[in-house]
Amino acid sequence: MKTFVILNTDELGIVDFDQVAEISAEYCRYSLDGTKTFVKYIGEQPSFLSGKTEYTHSEMLTILATGEWTDPNPPGE
Repeated sequence: MKTFVILNTDELGIVDFDQVAEISAEYCRYSLDGTKTFVKYIGEQPSFLSGKTEYTHSEMLTILATGEWTDPNPPGE
């Protein structure tokens, strides 16, 4: 089961991309204002994410559906 953790973009320097599903910061999804991103992992929480709030897949889908992450008026509609 994948677990998700939201980070401020200025925290990306702590991420060991060998321990998460994303391969680099370039492949992360960002909030619309660019201040937040998230990483996901399987199994035990990597130590560099200690103390961070964890989310399930369904919780993360709910978060990503908000206006903070998804433009309610995408271009061309």
